[in-house]
Amino acid sequence: MTNIARRLRATLIVLYALPFTACSEAPAPLKIIDNPSGGRITYGRVDGQTTEAGAMGTILQSLHRQYNDKPQVGRVFQVRGTNSAAVFFTLVKRTQDNAQLAGLVIASQTGPGQVEAAVLSDDAKRFGATVNPMLNSLFGVWHPGAQGPGKMRAPAPAEVLTNYVLPDRSASVSLPAGWKVEPSSGGGTIFADGPNGESVALDFPLHAMNSSDPRVRRTMQFAQGAGRNTSYARALYYPYGGDLGRTFVDLLNMLRRMRNQPPVSMQIDSESPVPAPTGSRCAHLQGHSDPQDGKGLREFNTVFCSGALSPMGQYMNVAFHTAAPVRIAAEERTTMQAILDSFNVNMSVVNREAAALAAPAIERIHAIGRAAAAQAQQAHEMNDRHNQSVEARWDSQDKSSQAFSNYLLDQTVIADNDHGGHATVWNQTADALVKSNPSRFNYVDTPNFWKGVDY
Repeated sequence: MTNIARRLRATLIVLYALPFTACSEAPAPLKIIDNPSGGRITYGRVDGQTTEAGAMGTILQSLHRQYNDKPQVGRVFQVRGTNSAAVFFTLVKRTQDNAQLAGLVIASQTGPGQVEAAVLSDDAKRFGATVNPMLNSLFGVWHPGAQGPGKMRAPAPAEVLTNYVLPDRSASVSLPAGWKVEPSSGGGTIFADGPNGESVALDFPLHAMNSSDPRVRRTMQFAQGAGRNTSYARALYYPYGGDLGRTFVDLLNMLRRMRNQPPVSMQIDSESPVPAPTGSRCAHLQGHSDPQDGKGLREFNTVFCSGALSPMGQYMNVAFHTAAPVRIAAEERTTMQAILDSFNVNMSVVNREAAALAAPAIERIHAIGRAAAAQAQQAHEMNDRHNQSVEARWDSQDKSSQAFSNYLLDQTVIADNDHGGHATVWNQTADALVKSNPSRFNYVDTPNFWKGVDY
């Protein structure tokens, strides 16, 4: 699933100048700006097209032919202050160096049967920083569809981002000023909140068991009976192979129901498949959600992937989720995409943390085995190692699930060093306590949650 995450977390990817013409006639001359701060701008008339939709389709088809990769596009939106339409898109330059590209297409009806368009492009790692200067340069010389001279306004640019590395160094992300990384982040997963109600959940894992498997159904029966106080009772049981959007929503709400929390209301407006490694499936989900926290409706943008089914009926899911209040969603899209693009996971750290979590349980199994007879040792050790490894993984998953639940509810786990206790409190309360007395109170990271107290 890590390969899935690396391939799909960027929703913006770079584009270079492309042929706009779609007919055999001599094309209209195009204007190209190589922006001093980085990136390239190409703009002009799209020959052979009479509508904005047709112009965009021609450009995207040209990109497909040029780079041998079908562009993945976002939602079409109207450029503020104009009658122009725009869309972000991504692709990989298969015919060149397989580098990722990111860009923005803007199309505008400039007269009867005439359409002009512009493409802004740069390397994916730079696009978040160069899109602002490119938009300023473009709209300084190009004004199609503007409502009066000089009235054309660019889509809200990405803000200046600053790199943040988790304390355990398992992941990093670039965030605008005023954003806060939640203490529950760790193990390769980052939760962060913006000052205006924005939020991101990056590389969030959801481990599930296939409830359509007869062996898993027997485990479910055990969990509902004699095993109701074990980690089996806290596992996620869900049919494998269903619609990805439905799976994402259902798994999230299963976590909340397990903790007696109200469900998140989610309406998926758009669901489209995206490329995934062999044996996995991924989808790009867009829509609206209400976590029933009193802060109103959000617009969400999510890449959700479901991995291959293991022989034991288990499968891992991972989500890259962004959300912003509807009132500011249009202005925040570029910034949210730039945040997604900047996210990186240090898998060597993540693997070390997972190994450290399982090591004590495995060592206990070895000790039991050495004390038993040779024949029994082999059978019991294999069975117990598997069970303990699963228990260790589920325990880690329980911590991550609780962290995500806290994140949705604006809650944080803090430690009281004077009394040696933990407590889950509202974020505002946690901030006030830590700031007022940092020697007594401190935030508790996800790996340090106490079982039976924090989760």
